[in-house]
Amino acid sequence: MNIIVCIKQVPETTEVRINPETNTLIRDGVKSIVNPFDMYAIEEGVRLKERFGGKVVVVTMGPPQAEAALREAISMGCDEGILITDRAFAGGDTWATSYTLCHAIKKIAQEFGAFDAILCGKQASDGDTAQVGPGISSWLDLPQVTYVKKIEEIKDNRARVERMTEEGFDIVETPLPALMTVVKEINEPRIPSLKGMMRSKSAKIISWTARDIGVEAKDVGLSGSRTQVVKIFTPPVRKGGEMLEGETADKVNKLVELVKGEVTG
Repeated sequence: MNIIVCIKQVPETTEVRINPETNTLIRDGVKSIVNPFDMYAIEEGVRLKERFGGKVVVVTMGPPQAEAALREAISMGCDEGILITDRAFAGGDTWATSYTLCHAIKKIAQEFGAFDAILCGKQASDGDTAQVGPGISSWLDLPQVTYVKKIEEIKDNRARVERMTEEGFDIVETPLPALMTVVKEINEPRIPSLKGMMRSKSAKIISWTARDIGVEAKDVGLSGSRTQVVKIFTPPVRKGGEMLEGETADKVNKLVELVKGEVTG
């Protein structure tokens, strides 16, 4: 079973800075980690390989330092690491990012053979949109299952999974190949073994540019984005609230007066 895992390197800190000209994150000088949700996708990909055989190829789009994220994935058991890096990709929204990854995945299929599943974390901790995974499936015209908490069975080119919902979970069956986004309830990511860490250090990371994956600069990055961040600002600090004292009826009357004052004031 051949699996592609899409991951992202994100800032470790929540105290990020914004470029006032492009309204994008300033990543220079900020320590980065593998997106926490993607760690579960990596682990699930490796577990599927251990159950069914095959290969796990991990791919990320980012600056050259994103190679570290790929090496971490390899230390956990992934077989190949692909870095999609080009200045043309900078500033891309979820539309442009999923478009870029779609073309990278097509090239991966050409280089390493057909794949059975694409795994992604449910969302990235820096953007929190949960749009890139579904966007990839749309570009590739593949079935998708989001918020997967358990892969119950894979048989006869079909997968039966549990999909988390607000009320519990659904049992969904999908033909393969398919894209799945996973939640943290699906597994517990392993700690890399010494052998895995040694292997990751010597592993060859393949690097592809926009030209390598067959996309034009105008269609990716900031130029290819369909959305634009007009303004980013920090919400004003809210003033402290007021604790209402007394009997319930008194509290209600006071609350009504306060609400009237806010409406008319």
